[in-house]
Amino acid sequence: MEGSQVRSLNLEGGKSQDISIEVNATASAKPDKYLLPVKAVSQADTLQLNLEAVVKGSYSLELTTPTGRLSDEITSGSRKDIQLVVKNSGTLPLNDLELSGQLPPQWESTFEPAKIQQLEPGKTTPVTVTVKVPDKTIAGDYAGTFSVKNTGSSAQANFRMVVTTSLLSGWIGCWSFLLP
Repeated sequence: MEGSQVRSLNLEGGKSQDISIEVNATASAKPDKYLLPVKAVSQADTLQLNLEAVVKGSYSLELTTPTGRLSDEITSGSRKDIQLVVKNSGTLPLNDLELSGQLPPQWESTFEPAKIQQLEPGKTTPVTVTVKVPDKTIAGDYAGTFSVKNTGSSAQANFRMVVTTSLLSGWIGCWSFLLP
């Protein structure tokens, strides 16, 4: 039975069996004391033991920008640095945080830093994400998502990017129509 998840266990009379109980709190569990009733029931008797689990803190992350603005403008075929802020809004330290981005096809994103080793409760860390838009991207609105996560918590920021074309490409386009 070692390592198995069971809700009940049948034993022969006069026998004993060691059991261990493992409890994992959800990421949204509030710091508090929780009672865990454990019962042993036989035809002749019922024994009850109340175990106590203590949740000492919580994990929580926020991802935003220094101004809270989640949109920016970028020129087709260029790179843009976007400033992000990762905040530990929980009550426990967060370790091994990884940053990532989901952008339109052919777009690229790199993060500096790409990993945060540890972030104490209530503290923030600045992160720069460099977004590269491919040449000849059509002007318009595009959506992307930046994420930060570890095993205990995650956060994301939905980011809107307005792609513009450069004046130079407009002029080249105009001149190409005028040439024979």
